[in-house]
Amino acid sequence: MAPLLRFAPSPTGALHLGGLRTALYNFLYARKTGGKWILRIEDTDRTRAVPGAVEGIQSALDWAGLEYDHGPGKAGPHGPYYQSERLDLYHTYANKLLESGHAYRCFCSPDKLAATREKLARTGSNSTYDKACLHLTEEEAARKVRAGEKFIIRLNDGKLPVRPPGYDLVFKNLRDAHASLPTDPVLLKSDSFPTYHLASVVDDHEMGITHVVRGEEWLPSLPLHLDLYACLNLPTPQFAHLPILLNPDGSKMSKRKGDVHVLDFQKRGWEPNAVLNWVALAGWGVQDASPSSTHKQAPDSTTLMTMDEMIQNFDFSVLTHRRSVLDPVKLEYINKHHLMRLMSTPEGLRTLAERAYPYVKDTYPDSPYTTVPYLEKVISVLQGRTTKLSDIPSLGPFFFVEPDYSSSEAQRMKQSLSSEHYAAVVDSLVSCLSGGIQWEVATLSLVLHDENAKTSLKQKEYMTILRHALTGMKTGPSVADVLYVLGPERSLIRLQASKH
Repeated sequence: MAPLLRFAPSPTGALHLGGLRTALYNFLYARKTGGKWILRIEDTDRTRAVPGAVEGIQSALDWAGLEYDHGPGKAGPHGPYYQSERLDLYHTYANKLLESGHAYRCFCSPDKLAATREKLARTGSNSTYDKACLHLTEEEAARKVRAGEKFIIRLNDGKLPVRPPGYDLVFKNLRDAHASLPTDPVLLKSDSFPTYHLASVVDDHEMGITHVVRGEEWLPSLPLHLDLYACLNLPTPQFAHLPILLNPDGSKMSKRKGDVHVLDFQKRGWEPNAVLNWVALAGWGVQDASPSSTHKQAPDSTTLMTMDEMIQNFDFSVLTHRRSVLDPVKLEYINKHHLMRLMSTPEGLRTLAERAYPYVKDTYPDSPYTTVPYLEKVISVLQGRTTKLSDIPSLGPFFFVEPDYSSSEAQRMKQSLSSEHYAAVVDSLVSCLSGGIQWEVATLSLVLHDENAKTSLKQKEYMTILRHALTGMKTGPSVADVLYVLGPERSLIRLQASKH
């Protein structure tokens, strides 16, 4: 049977980088094994639902190129894909647990439950409930239901079947963690909505999920989920819990803290493949050197990988169980090199120019120099300087508008240069370039070399004069590259204007 995985976010906010990595790992394993993956919306906690969150999650996955096989907007054999539309299913399974004695109805009010917890805590007990309603007879419970009393359904943790110990594809053999669970965990709330625990187990079984890949925060709940599978006599899927991602300051990454929303990275001009490459490598770093190991070697933390390469190399055996810091410096490196890869082909360069256009046009709305073919030239000469596409307007403003010779940077440059040499250098180059030379970078480089040789100036001073005249900035592409992009007419006009 082909693997079937699911990414199951709650619609409680924007998709953050940790969620993106979980979705990516589901995608990679499904594609590598010829399986499929589902987007399932776990919207059973109605108090925390955020309007538009589902559309935001879909937009983020779409930007990243992580196309799910079935889910909202993509009908399939496992729907519906919103848990709020599957309530009858959860009630059916809750009733099965009631009938087998593995669960019971609890009629205690919230105030009584709070008082019970406080009382137990004062006595030093680790219990969180005194099991008061476990001892109600069937007749007593039925009478309360008929009377309209609100109830929840709890798992009877005193009547659990024997089952194998837990195993995780990332954390391996797991110790028993029942002591960390609440007493008789709630499965169905008083509003008739299930808790995550019941809903996820029921849905994963009903949908035929073979691999549950999710965040480490659910690892403490795994014993409860395995108990539910055992109580319902259901086969268990394989589990892989992914270590939590940390911010650079070591704090836990969260959708409510920090600048970690996926769509923010889109707005700031990061490459989707670079962001995926970056989060994929966070935690992808374990290798077993033993001779008998069948583990694959883990890639370096800045290894550049295309989507196809990530699919080919992905393996649960190389995931670390240690928490990983998402280093923004690594993203800068990875993004820059992904851009350079794209720039190396005509098709890639055209794609980058089309995507850079909005950033340039927004910054310089009145500039006539923003066409896609022109931007291809600009991007080519900014290669190696561009960390992300949104940097282009600030890296080369002189390509789109006239230099600001009155800026403090331009003024300082001019003061460091001899006015006599400045005029002579510019006049000589204008005379040479007016002769109708071939306007290519190689030819322009030779012209500049020959022109420099006619002077007594060192190359640095000579080029600084021309850089000031053409750009008004200390740094940027080579002078030959600037001349090439500007073209003959704009270059000559600009050189002449710089003397005034």
